[in-house]
Amino acid sequence: MEITALNPHAKAALLFNISSAKQSRTPIQIQLPIHRRPEYKPVPKPARIKPVPKPVTTTSDILHLMDSLKLPIPPDIYTSLIKECTELGDPLKSIELHEHMRRSGFRFTLPLLNRLLLMYVSSGCLDRARQLFDQMFLRDFNSWAVLIAGFVENGEHDEAINLFVEMLNRQDMGNVGLDRMGFSVSGILVCVLKACLFTSDFELGTQVHGWLWKMGFSESASLSCFLINFYGRLDCFEGAQTVFDHVRNPNTAVWTSRIVSFCSNGNFEEAVSVFKEMGREGVRENSYTFSTVLKACRKMGDIRCGQQVHANSIKSGLESDSYVQCALVDFYGKCGFLNDATRVFEMDISKRNDASCNAMLANYVRHGLCIEANEILRQMKMSGSRPCESVFNEVSFVCGSGVTENDVDDKYL
Repeated sequence: MEITALNPHAKAALLFNISSAKQSRTPIQIQLPIHRRPEYKPVPKPARIKPVPKPVTTTSDILHLMDSLKLPIPPDIYTSLIKECTELGDPLKSIELHEHMRRSGFRFTLPLLNRLLLMYVSSGCLDRARQLFDQMFLRDFNSWAVLIAGFVENGEHDEAINLFVEMLNRQDMGNVGLDRMGFSVSGILVCVLKACLFTSDFELGTQVHGWLWKMGFSESASLSCFLINFYGRLDCFEGAQTVFDHVRNPNTAVWTSRIVSFCSNGNFEEAVSVFKEMGREGVRENSYTFSTVLKACRKMGDIRCGQQVHANSIKSGLESDSYVQCALVDFYGKCGFLNDATRVFEMDISKRNDASCNAMLANYVRHGLCIEANEILRQMKMSGSRPCESVFNEVSFVCGSGVTENDVDDKYL
């Protein structure tokens, strides 16, 4: 037996053990030296270096740089800066850019003037937009369209209508269409219809409808929805029905517009009738459809009709939708079926929103269940929601002033 890799003392001891073992005839036991594993020291992760924010170059910086270098700014740079100011909606930068273009003696083209109009409208500078518009010697359809849309979006409906009537006296509506800025006749007419709706100008609205018909937009689903809403809000259901009849294949939005139109005027039975007709035609409902019809059922106090609508929402897989859930909680609670309202409310906590919590809170208060109402308040506070003022005042009145101190922060008051 050959013994290697041992020091002399270990080798002598091993030979002695072997000879002793031969005499005693016992098995040889050799104890090898224990090798300890090296201690593992984790390599420290390198410190995470935060990215240095890139310096932001503003419109003012570019203008000052070009001025300091005494270089003229080419039209494409101005166009890019106008686009940037339009997207940012910064009124100060928009005014600064326009004034710089004036001082530099820049020759304005009509497309560039239209972009300046859009920049001012997007920045909320309607007065400057109107001033620039009045100074323009040449205008096209986009010039009128930008300003009309700007007035409508900012609630200046009378100004929008007056500008539209002025445009009709100067612009041939039959020969205008799309261009690179993307403003269409149909889009601007929808803005005018919106203004007519807010000002209750039925006569002008019907004329706008006639232009849409003449230009071949009568079958557009989006325009048809708006026209149905327009006629319905002004109690002209014959006009709304005429618009609906001329849509070749009405989709969910068009059918829902009819239902909303009837509901907004208190014709709840007609709304439910249209909903049933929609089902017979095989048109799929959406969450807005169900929430609107449930409102009609609640107003009528028709629990059986509401339960059928609920069943349809289950079949469509929309029962747990936040809007449908809120409508169901409100419907069952106000019809006196508190257990059903509670079951729907607790069905899917992740789908709850402020509206459904407020509806359930009002249900508990209506039935005098202050403990449950306080629990809803506590849950809303923990989730960062807030009760609407009217419901909270009702809770405070019915359940006592202690609600204010214990369950709701001052920000809710």
